[in-house]
Amino acid sequence: MTVRRIAILGAESTGKSTLAEALAAHYGTVWVPEYLREFVETTGRVPFEHDQYPIARTQIEREAAAAARARGYLFCDTTPLMTALYSLHYWGRVDQQLAALDARHDYHLTVVTAPDLPWTADGLQRESEAVRDRVHGEVLATLAARAIPYVLVRGSLTERVATVVAALSMR
Repeated sequence: MTVRRIAILGAESTGKSTLAEALAAHYGTVWVPEYLREFVETTGRVPFEHDQYPIARTQIEREAAAAARARGYLFCDTTPLMTALYSLHYWGRVDQQLAALDARHDYHLTVVTAPDLPWTADGLQRESEAVRDRVHGEVLATLAARAIPYVLVRGSLTERVATVVAALSMR
């Protein structure tokens, strides 16, 4: 059976991980957690510019490993597109290797989580509600500029899952 990879993108504190886990449970499959969270927890710091490509590469490697265990769908909590977007956001540029990973954005469906959930601080990884809103706009602008279709999810977890299930039923 072909595994369809679903990209779940969004700014900080918008429920990407919760949604990916819930969708995986709904479909009886697996999901790929965001490696950046693990990176921050294990290094005790936010990433530097030179960390961006290795973070994205590790995310893709974990996605490939999880695909072997997936059933039908693989829900990916972020992709190199978000890593590249944050590189541009913080350093004003994207490393060539990271740009090459980002250019391969080849997912069955791209889901964007709206910033309509309460913002919560999460140690080193989250900045502020204002940054979250700005990054959300950058995500939407990037997808539009690259002509990548997406489904915007908002509301409760139940509403978000239902939106994605409906979108997948049409594809």
